[in-house]
Parts: sequence; structure tokens; C-alpha cells
Amino acid sequence: MANYHQVTSPPHFQQLLSADLARVSLINFWADFAQPCKQMNEVVFELSKKYPAVLFLQVEAESQSEIAESFDVDAVPSFIILRGHTLLDRISGANAQALTAAVARHAASPSINPLSKTDLAPAKAADVVSEKKETPEELEKRMRGLMNKSKVVLFMKGSPDAPRCGFSRRITGLLKDQNVEFTHFDILSDEDVRQGLKKLNDWPTFPQLIINGEFVGGLDIVQEMIDNGEFADAINA
Repeated sequence: MANYHQVTSPPHFQQLLSADLARVSLINFWADFAQPCKQMNEVVFELSKKYPAVLFLQVEAESQSEIAESFDVDAVPSFIILRGHTLLDRISGANAQALTAAVARHAASPSINPLSKTDLAPAKAADVVSEKKETPEELEKRMRGLMNKSKVVLFMKGSPDAPRCGFSRRITGLLKDQNVEFTHFDILSDEDVRQGLKKLNDWPTFPQLIINGEFVGGLDIVQEMIDNGEFADAINA
């Protein structure tokens, strides 16, 4: 269909998006490893038939990581709705009802207040404000408690059975291949822990692997340690 495209590169993405800056576009960030994406891909395809005036762009998040990063997409499925280069809405997770309602609303509303422009940092959903904010000391104490929950703790996106990024999927595969028992924490469920660990461990990305309460590294470091034998020494220490 003329309004449904598989994006093959950043230039291809820009070409499609810039062809008509008055047009509403839906960008579907998906990945093969995430089972919920398969269902949502079908939903998007059906929506593309229902709304021929809307541009539907399929972006495989891992192979097109540059595009995913530009929209601050760190989990799949994720959906971005634009008019031209203006961000109208974003939906995270496999919520077909919310996605369908959002597409219907924006496709039928030529005039709407944008959340942001995409040449700036895309707007995120508002964080839920807790009644009592943790102090930095309380947060650090809680994070260290999580890091010492078991001998091996993996801070990841999603869960071992349903990872929400490719790096998390690969590191859980490595740990399982090494027959390592570990507990996990989904950093997408707690923004305070997510941001706090970046500072505490001086490491800006996830997953993060902890052994005996100490930060070890991310996927690349763990792979290197396995290859050179250091990982077995660390586990058995």
C-alpha cells in the first residue's frame, strides 16, 4: 500500500517523512524478539488500510537503532504519532485499544496542540508523581538493597522471559548458557532506579550486571569476560 512502508535506513525514513509535512504519520518501533510486536504489527497493518491518509512507517528498532535513539525509544513495541516533524502522541507497549484510539483521534483532527518538535527531545509520557519523593540517600539505600538481592542481579529492560530490548535479550541468553542463576529487576518499571543506577555505577546504559553487590558491566563486558575466562572466576569468587 502507498501509505505503509518498511523503513530500510535513516535517509529512507527522512524521505518518507518529509514528503508531506502536513500529513499525520505513525511510526511503529518493533523487534523480532518481542512477541507482543507480532500482534501489534497486525494491528498497525489493519489501521493502515482503515486510514489511507495516514503514513505508517515500520521501523525495526535494532537494525535501525539510529532512528530509535533519535526518538528516545528504549523498549518495543513503541509508537510515535507525528504531523510532519511535530510530535503529537506516543504510546508504549502492546495496547491495541490505546493505539487505535490515538490514530483515530489524530487522523480526524487537523488542528492539535503538539507535545514537542522532533528536532528537540521528543516528549515523554508524564511520570507519575509519588506522594513522597525519596531522598537521594533513601534511593541509594534501596538500589544497594536491590543490587544485593542475590549473588547475581541483572538490571534489564523487561524480564528474562519477555525482554524489551535486544541487549537485555542477549545478556539473559549468555547467563542462561553459562548456567548462572540470577534475579532480575525491570528498570522500565522504576524511573528513579533507572536514572539512579546510571550515576551510582557510572554506567549510562542497560543492562547492568551485578555480582556480589558490585557492578560488573554491560553486555559487551560480560561477553568479553566469558570469552577470556574472567566471568567464571567472578561467579565462583
